[in-house]
Amino acid sequence: MALLVICFLGCLSGFLIFRRQVIPRSTDQALNEVKLSIIIPARNEADNLPHLLHALKIQTLEPYEIIVVDDFSEDNTKEFAEHYGVTVISNPKLPDGWTGKNWAVWNGYSHANGDLIAFLDADIRFAPRALECLVKARNKLGGVLSIVPYHYTENLRERLALIFNVLGVFAFTSPFEKNNNQKGLYGSCILTTREDYESIKGHEGIKSEMLDDLNLGATYARAGIPVNNFIGYGLVSFRMYPQGLKSQIQGFGKGAVLGTSKLKAGTLTLTAIWAIGLVLSATFPFFLSTSWGIPLLIGYLLYMAQLFYFVKYVGIFGIVTPVIHIVSTLFFIMVMLYSMYQVVFLGHVAWKGRHVKVGSRREQ
Repeated sequence: MALLVICFLGCLSGFLIFRRQVIPRSTDQALNEVKLSIIIPARNEADNLPHLLHALKIQTLEPYEIIVVDDFSEDNTKEFAEHYGVTVISNPKLPDGWTGKNWAVWNGYSHANGDLIAFLDADIRFAPRALECLVKARNKLGGVLSIVPYHYTENLRERLALIFNVLGVFAFTSPFEKNNNQKGLYGSCILTTREDYESIKGHEGIKSEMLDDLNLGATYARAGIPVNNFIGYGLVSFRMYPQGLKSQIQGFGKGAVLGTSKLKAGTLTLTAIWAIGLVLSATFPFFLSTSWGIPLLIGYLLYMAQLFYFVKYVGIFGIVTPVIHIVSTLFFIMVMLYSMYQVVFLGHVAWKGRHVKVGSRREQ
């Protein structure tokens, strides 16, 4: 019975911190003479970039300018960007004290002329009204906002990310984070005014930080600028790491451990309870012949039902993935161990052919 209680408390914790915090949609706000600059840092993004650039061309709110920063790509990233007629900048050599993405974004910003700035990862995909809704939401709320995109998946390997995606929504929409002065942003899609961005010295102010989005959000929050995070359901999506399992493990592993450092105790506690119950329930096959088997199986089914509810707002994971969530749970455990190994034993994390030292935060 105690095992079932733990699983039940885990599911309850998930419901307490999960929020259907979708992007507000306003029809009564006019957008006149909006000068929106789009900045897209891109390193080997030839597969993703066409989807985003096409989506930007059919928006109900036309961007003032689109700037792609080619960060020493070894594929056709630059050629695809030029084909779409956007401004393409070749990123200068990485100077000491900067991490790669921060440097690319900062150089993109130095060429931007808009009053509003959107920083987008190349794997983002937009519904036609997405930019309009984002700008209206930011104008209404003030400050800076970011979006946790809806995860578009195409195969079982990509759907291994189920648990990580759910945890991401927990972290960025938890009610405990509302007044967190270390509140982070989700780096895939950020919208800010030029004035606010310059007031915190932008990415130059966090140039050595590996977790650029979390540290950027914390800088805004400490400056008294509101930080608002939403889920992208219905408007903003992405397809994460279609290149293969290696990029998927590296992508989640680079911030899996370090990313928890800025969360409030309430968020961490409830997330930990949820994860403990999840992992415990996934052990039911090993105990079916014991008195623990039935309670753990019931716990597994409770989590399965909860995940079916969550994925409606988190991403496309099909019917099978929540049913066999034991597989996604094992992937989650493996990546967390890999992340701990990098941070504790190697002292650096790997991503896109670069290594960032955790202590000094300098790239190799």
